[in-house]
Amino acid sequence: MIRSCVLILALLAPLPALAHNVISSVFPSGSDIEGEVGFSNGDMAADLLIEVFDEAGGKLGETRTDADGFFLFTPSEPVTHIFRGDLGAGHVAEVIMDAAEVAQIMGQSPSMAALAATSTADVTSASRSAGLSDQARAELATMMRNELRPLRQELTAFKNKSDFQSVLGGIGYIFGLFGLGFYIAARRRIGGKA
Repeated sequence: MIRSCVLILALLAPLPALAHNVISSVFPSGSDIEGEVGFSNGDMAADLLIEVFDEAGGKLGETRTDADGFFLFTPSEPVTHIFRGDLGAGHVAEVIMDAAEVAQIMGQSPSMAALAATSTADVTSASRSAGLSDQARAELATMMRNELRPLRQELTAFKNKSDFQSVLGGIGYIFGLFGLGFYIAARRRIGGKA
């Protein structure tokens, strides 16, 4: 009887899902907004349509991701930008860049928080004061963007890996408590027969 109960509990026990989370982020990149879309397992969304909306739901434009899941969008208005991409199977990536950050990218009234952030836009501003040509600034921005991409992906993967470990640890505690419960029940049963 106990064996059949244990078997039934083992079959009904929740197993860890091998699912993955959607990752998406945006950040300043010179006079553009750069973003990435993909999954926590490292698969990036290639050739995905990214639609850009304002807070009222008005469409500001659209762009597509490249083979590595990255996209570029040039803002034309200093308003909050909402980037959405439908990855299928119920996965929708949505990320927001607030109006203050967009205004800084466009060279208009930067906020104090945006001034504190180190970004490619800051490098571009510094290169202007250093007297670099437009071509040199573009090459510097591209170089910085390419160097920072792998770091951003590794940080996102590390964050999701830690979350997965927490889930597995929680499941381990649950199985441990069930084992303790069965041990106590068995000891009581043995003690009752004696």
